[in-house]
Amino acid sequence: MQMDDNLAIKPSIATRWEISEDGTVYTFHLRNDVYFHDHKLFKDGKGRKVVASDFVYSFNRILDSKNASPGAWIFNNIDYREENNYQPFEAINDSTLSIFLTEAFPPFLGILTMQYCAVVAHEVVDYYKNDYRSNPIGTGPFKFKVWDENNKLVLLKNNNYFEKDEDGSAMPYIDAISISFVKDKEMEFLKFLNGELEFISGRDGDNKESIFTPEGTLKKEYESKITMLTNPYLNTEYLGILIDEDLDIVAKSPLRKKFVRQAINYGFDRKQMIAHLRKNIGTPAFAGFVPKGLPSYNEEVVVGYNYNPEKAKELLYLAGYPDGKGLSEITLHTTANYVDLCEYIQHQLGEIGIKTKVDIVDASAHRELVARSKLNFFRKSWIADYPDAENYLALFYSKNFTPHGPNYTHFSNVEFDRLYKLSQSEINDSTRYYLYQKMDKIVIEEAPIVPLYYDVLVRLTQKNVTDLGINPINLLNLKRVKLN
Repeated sequence: MQMDDNLAIKPSIATRWEISEDGTVYTFHLRNDVYFHDHKLFKDGKGRKVVASDFVYSFNRILDSKNASPGAWIFNNIDYREENNYQPFEAINDSTLSIFLTEAFPPFLGILTMQYCAVVAHEVVDYYKNDYRSNPIGTGPFKFKVWDENNKLVLLKNNNYFEKDEDGSAMPYIDAISISFVKDKEMEFLKFLNGELEFISGRDGDNKESIFTPEGTLKKEYESKITMLTNPYLNTEYLGILIDEDLDIVAKSPLRKKFVRQAINYGFDRKQMIAHLRKNIGTPAFAGFVPKGLPSYNEEVVVGYNYNPEKAKELLYLAGYPDGKGLSEITLHTTANYVDLCEYIQHQLGEIGIKTKVDIVDASAHRELVARSKLNFFRKSWIADYPDAENYLALFYSKNFTPHGPNYTHFSNVEFDRLYKLSQSEINDSTRYYLYQKMDKIVIEEAPIVPLYYDVLVRLTQKNVTDLGINPINLLNLKRVKLN
């Protein structure tokens, strides 16, 4: 499966598929003209045809505990059913593959578009074993040539690639890709300006300010030299609040009170924050936790928090802290990259009587402490694993408490859980989106999080690059790119 730039699921190696009425059996019908890249391990050095059993091998490899695959979670709900000899993946014949789930899960097709699910050849994997990472063989539009780790990666055009464009012409169009690994963002940008790089992602770095306006657009003098692509990015930046009162750090914290959490949400100006600190690259989070860019996002239905200091003061009064009197200092834990955001919030909250302290924590330690529920108030972000709002709302399902799941706030709500389970079996998109919105409204009302902004992607290319495209999951798809 593959996904286009509008997040629509399209055929790839599978030409068509059926889903059983109960949503638990997926049957895929595969193309018969897909071949692995040429390699010495295949007969006569020519890539062999891909068959359904290759997917059975590839998917079982993801699940093999000896491989410790970081993507094993994608098959959390597969079914080892007895009638299928406890095999969740079945090659019915060379061109037909079935996958069995324990229960309906509508986002599953989207998960199958993820790069984890790329098919691999057992001959090559078994030969190279742990060194397969340096000798990859796949079926894609480009094939591996050389990798000088931390320096350069070179891919060459796959002349046997199976996909054709709308005119019947072979893809990809370009002959090769050279990827440079430049750690210094300023150096990367200078290389781009000098024409040494044809594409860079993002607009980090002080030197880039020379080509951008304060509003985040290209300055006039660069519009004829550089192409800038922007798109909503499925990433919500937020502050998380641990609300599990069984934990000592929560029981002793004023953040256990919903009115205090809501006051924080009303207590700072998101629009000014994005304008001044992010040069308008980002959308202020005035809706829910589900970000702009997903089809279920609707800021008119899910109404979040705007800047309203008077409302924040009113909520503090209702919480028993008039003008912040009696409210103990709250510590906000962050990493170095987000100190400016947190200090901005700290300053504005101070104006309404909420005293905060910003604590800078090493990124790896921060992740560990959040996962172990050791931080009461923390900055966090959630980038979509797959493009469905379920991936965001799973962070508030009570059975997903950390460290066994992504519920970092230990949010627990009976009605939310009921709606979440209901949405899992709902295959009608419109109905499922309605349920997602109801869940998002509950999260906003209970305020275990403080949404900051929905991220925006920026891609910069030289003018000779066309048809690069851009999508909300930031997948780099180069098969249609042309160089003029």
